[in-house]
Amino acid sequence: MTKLDYKKEYPALYKVPAGKIVMVAVPKLNYLMVDGYGDPNNSQLFQDAVSALYTLSYTIKFMIKKGEQQIDYGVMPLEGLWWTDNMKDFSMEDKASWKWTLMIMQPDFVTEQVIEEAKLRAAKKKDLPLLSQVRFESMEEGECVQTLYTGPYREETATIIKLHNYIKDMGYNMRGKHREIYLSDMRRTAPEKLKTIIRQPIIKN
Repeated sequence: MTKLDYKKEYPALYKVPAGKIVMVAVPKLNYLMVDGYGDPNNSQLFQDAVSALYTLSYTIKFMIKKGEQQIDYGVMPLEGLWWTDNMKDFSMEDKASWKWTLMIMQPDFVTEQVIEEAKLRAAKKKDLPLLSQVRFESMEEGECVQTLYTGPYREETATIIKLHNYIKDMGYNMRGKHREIYLSDMRRTAPEKLKTIIRQPIIKN
C-alpha cells in the first residue's frame, strides 16, 4: 500500500515557522468546498459545514485506501476563506456580516465520480444537512504572505494587523480573500493551543 503525507508534500503551505511572516506561492489544488455566512461562533450553518466536509473527506480517504488504488493518506486540515461584500467593512468585531467558504484539500487522484459515490455512502451513515451543497473545485491562490498564530480565534486581530502592515511595508497590496488554515481540530483542542495559519494573497503596487 502506498502512503502519502501531503503536509510533507507541500511544506511551504502547511509548515509555517512560529513568529515569522513568510511569502509563499500557492499552486492550483483541488478542494471540497461549502459556502455560508454569519458569525461562526454561534452558527449551526458553520457547524453543519464542518461536519459535512470532514465526514465526506474521511469517507473518500477510506474508499481510496480500501479500493483498487490502495493509497493511504492523511485527511488535510480544514481551511476557510472569509470576506464581506465590501472588504473595507471587514471587522473582527462584526462577525455577523461575514461570508465564508470552508474547504478541505483533496489529492489529485480524487475525482468527481469518487466524490459522488462518497456522498451516497456518507448520507447513509449520518444526517448531514449541507452534504448536497458541498462542491468540488480547483483553486490557485498564487503569491501570498502567511504567518502562524497560536491561540483563540477571537484574539487573532493583532496578528492579522501585523500581517497587513507587513504587506504594506513590503510594497504590496492585498487581493482576494482572507484565508485561514486550521492545523488544530477546533472541536477537540483547547482555545489557547489552537494553531492557525493566517494567509493573505498579495499583488505588487
